[in-house]
Amino acid sequence: MELRFRKSSYSGEGGQCVEVARACSDVVVRDSKSPDSPMLVFPVEEFAAFVRGLKTAAY
Repeated sequence: MELRFRKSSYSGEGGQCVEVARACSDVVVRDSKSPDSPMLVFPVEEFAAFVRGLKTAAY
């Protein structure tokens, strides 16, 4: 299965971003400037909780 990575629409063009892809019941995260480096894999529920926490703490 080929992963389709995307980055946040809030990301600039500096190339220092993380990209995410959905893989069944997991979310895969990689460094946009090193796409061949090791990737992190999180269960969807854990990644969603992480994003909710960021949104709550950011502002």
